[in-house]
Amino acid sequence: MKQYLALCKRIVEQGKWVENERTGKRCLTVINADLTYDVANGEFPLVTTRRSFWKAAIAELLGYIRGYDNAADFRALGTKSWDANANENAAWLANPHRKGTDDMGLVYGAVGRNFPKPDGGSVDLLRQIVDDLKKGVDNRGEIYTFYHPGVFHMGCLRPCLYSHHFSLLDGVLYLNSTQRSADVPLGLNWNMIQCYTFLALMAQITGHQAGQAFHKIVNAHIYEDQLELMRDVQLQREPLASPKLIINPEIKSLEDLETWVTLDDFKVEGYEFHPSIQYPFSV
Repeated sequence: MKQYLALCKRIVEQGKWVENERTGKRCLTVINADLTYDVANGEFPLVTTRRSFWKAAIAELLGYIRGYDNAADFRALGTKSWDANANENAAWLANPHRKGTDDMGLVYGAVGRNFPKPDGGSVDLLRQIVDDLKKGVDNRGEIYTFYHPGVFHMGCLRPCLYSHHFSLLDGVLYLNSTQRSADVPLGLNWNMIQCYTFLALMAQITGHQAGQAFHKIVNAHIYEDQLELMRDVQLQREPLASPKLIINPEIKSLEDLETWVTLDDFKVEGYEFHPSIQYPFSV
């Protein structure tokens, strides 16, 4: 939490204004930020200076793990996070590759679970990683990535948090995640939850102890219509104690995550928070 607030303060005090073509808004921006989440000691990085809807963030992660490409599937899991980009993005609505209402195209897990090969077919990147880790194999060449410039034109949004690299060292599993762009008041709040939870889940289903998740952000920004709320409201609040994330211990395989797991299999204990802040969302 302190890392997150320090980044927010850095953007407010040191950021430079950048015009964003996609949204038509200015962003107060800094380059390069590194956050670390201590999964080993259960320090769940849930924002406490405003209410955070952690369930929707985990639901989105489950959708990425399952390779979903339709906003309706994400809604069924418990999040509406893809409704706007699938159905209100003017460029995507005019895209000939769009298959209809709620279609997201080749984005995020739809790429990672079926990574297109130039010679035909696809590769399930996550399955390869899970299979190796269960055998105790640390293959440094295997990365769960959603980033494929060759299919950008076939999806509603380029991936922001686009790369997850798991490493096994002396029986401890670590995660290095890379994010090209972060809407700090809104999106980053979810991304922190997802990095932490992804490492916790992968350690659990592969039989290893979880270590730390290292989160690299290249472009961290606050939109111009979010700045006043961040500077004058959220940054004026004192952070509260970190809560704990409890994951159903019966989740034991990738197949479990793909089939029966729901939000009922995740609980947060000891979450105290300041009142909600309604930050504007940019499509």
